[in-house]
Amino acid sequence: MRPVVPYIREGDYASRKPWFYPERRLLDYLLVYVQEGSCCFRVDEEDYLLHAGEFCLVQPNSLVRLEGLTDTVTPFVHMDIFYHPDRAQSFPTRPGQIHLSDYGDLLQPRLAEVFGVHVPVRFRVREPRSFKEKLLRIIDLFHEHNPLMQLKVQTLATELVTEILELYSQPGDSLGTATHTLNWVPSYMSFHLRESISVADLARRAHLSVSRFNTLFKERFHTPPHQYLLRMRIQHAQELLQRTLLTQEQIAEYCGFADVHHFSKAFKKRTGTQPGEWTKTRKQDRDI
Repeated sequence: MRPVVPYIREGDYASRKPWFYPERRLLDYLLVYVQEGSCCFRVDEEDYLLHAGEFCLVQPNSLVRLEGLTDTVTPFVHMDIFYHPDRAQSFPTRPGQIHLSDYGDLLQPRLAEVFGVHVPVRFRVREPRSFKEKLLRIIDLFHEHNPLMQLKVQTLATELVTEILELYSQPGDSLGTATHTLNWVPSYMSFHLRESISVADLARRAHLSVSRFNTLFKERFHTPPHQYLLRMRIQHAQELLQRTLLTQEQIAEYCGFADVHHFSKAFKKRTGTQPGEWTKTRKQDRDI
């Protein structure tokens, strides 16, 4: 069980004119309150339109792009929720930081992975005013660098996390035990995409037998684990083919294929065309 010891890494009120923060992948949690204005946050390829009075939680390993559509005031904190001995070495990622394999040891686990609780990006709380005031108090105290204030920050952050978990846990959930909802699997696969991932490893991580893991996975995602992983690898390869100048050999390595021949064969079987042909077709479509 990972100890819950919130650690605020960065916090501010962020009063801005219409703004845009390019895509990046997070190592830690980003909690945002839209106090004024409207925002559009794109998280893991899904757009969330947020208005004044709404809360947003972006979890670790999520791919996120942030945009203020109007003048905005958006108090926020970057934080760890779970204790890590090297937490001071972690950091809020910057625009363009997509591949975090060099910092994998600093990546926070997601809430579903530890507690089996799914918290949506745009989340609601029972008492918004109280939740907001605690968040604003955290930001104020965070900038007072003395041990007592930091202890108060940690206490308030623990209260916020507890409120979120209590609200989104389902009857019968046993917080802290391995979840069989398997909501953590896509995130885990995505972060370890270039590595060898076996069903046995995933089953062990879920504290299940391989056969039971396969059954639950197919019920949850409607496809076997190896097919789901292959689809993620092909989709990531398509993104790299379309948006980068990487060679096919490099893309094969980044997406977890044994070599470029394995990549080409799997790509054609999945899409009906070779990677080079697929890229050329997409370029022609853009030029029309």
